[in-house]
Amino acid sequence: MPTYRYSARDAGGQVVESSLDAPSRRDALRVLASRGLQPVRLDESGSAKPAKSAASLIGEVLEKPAFNKSLLLPFLQALHELTASGLSAGEAVRLLSLRLKEPKLRALSATIWTSLSEGRTLSAAMEVIPAVFNRQTVSLVRAAEATGNLTEVIQRLIDHFTQQKEMRQRLTTALVYPVFVCFLAFGVILFFVFFLLPRLQGLLASLGGKLPLSTQIVVAGAQFMVRYGVFLLPVVLLGAIALWRWRLSESGRRVSDAWLVKIAFVRSFVMETTLLNFTQILAVLLENGIPTVEALRLTERTVANRTLQAELHKATDRVLEGASLSAALGQTGFFPDLLLDRLAVGESTGKLAPCLRDISKNYAARHTRRLQALTSVISTAVLLFAFTFVGLIAYAIVSAVLEVSASFKF
Repeated sequence: MPTYRYSARDAGGQVVESSLDAPSRRDALRVLASRGLQPVRLDESGSAKPAKSAASLIGEVLEKPAFNKSLLLPFLQALHELTASGLSAGEAVRLLSLRLKEPKLRALSATIWTSLSEGRTLSAAMEVIPAVFNRQTVSLVRAAEATGNLTEVIQRLIDHFTQQKEMRQRLTTALVYPVFVCFLAFGVILFFVFFLLPRLQGLLASLGGKLPLSTQIVVAGAQFMVRYGVFLLPVVLLGAIALWRWRLSESGRRVSDAWLVKIAFVRSFVMETTLLNFTQILAVLLENGIPTVEALRLTERTVANRTLQAELHKATDRVLEGASLSAALGQTGFFPDLLLDRLAVGESTGKLAPCLRDISKNYAARHTRRLQALTSVISTAVLLFAFTFVGLIAYAIVSAVLEVSASFKF
């Protein structure tokens, strides 16, 4: 008979951890219910799962819906609406699997409901779908199940992911117009260089005239691209792909990330983005009862820069050895003194999570201003480059037209 390890809350809200023998997971849940325990986690132990055949594995892969992280926020929002109205998480997920109109969201809800109906907790059901739910989300939901404040935690997750989504949208929106102008300018340049200039060149040659120097340079550049562009384009593409593949490798990530934190302008932007995400995620984890060391371990995994991630890992080890958070982070050399001072105050007053929340708000406002300034500079630079290049091409065209006119006159 299988043995099940469980973690459950009794009538007084205390967490109880033990094990029991039962023929199946459903029977184990019935035993817990008869004891007046509300399960938080229930895992089978002491038995190996039978190996699956190749055919069954292929079938599972073919039948598995294509989930992605874009489903996370709408699922949490829909789940929060129902749990906030008083429904249990299981009943809310069941209703979502039946009522949602969007196919992928409904499939995601159905997948989670299947896990719940087999006796898993909500966090355990989310954990088996890592394409949607990251470790931080799963850990927060697990902590919320243990403390009984699931609705509040889901709302905090919604606020966090909404803020991140809005920041990405602001950056994308700010770059739409410059990109559109660049494509338009590129089309005009192609029309001038490959259609209008050759006609003017032929007309002037038939009249015995000569193109101006500026026009000759443009025509020579166009002819070079026509003759050798077929060979240059694959070389450039292969070089870009090789560089990208190297960047994706572990050694490439370490080297390139180390460069990023050394370049002055890039370093400030990378650090600000990292500190914003770090303080936001750590605040959410600590506010919901995750121990400091575990919260730091979870937070460090969200840091994209390998150099900063390694330093945060060392800082977490120092905290585990007994150092304060502010002192451990200060030894990395990446955290500003003002932030460390505020963390030290938060630790001394026992209000570390609210302190991190305030810091994240300040960094969010600063990051928004920096993004606006950066996108403004990028937009101006892109437009200036496009207009300058089009102006040079136009000058070459006008020079050729004037030369043709002079040939007609004389």
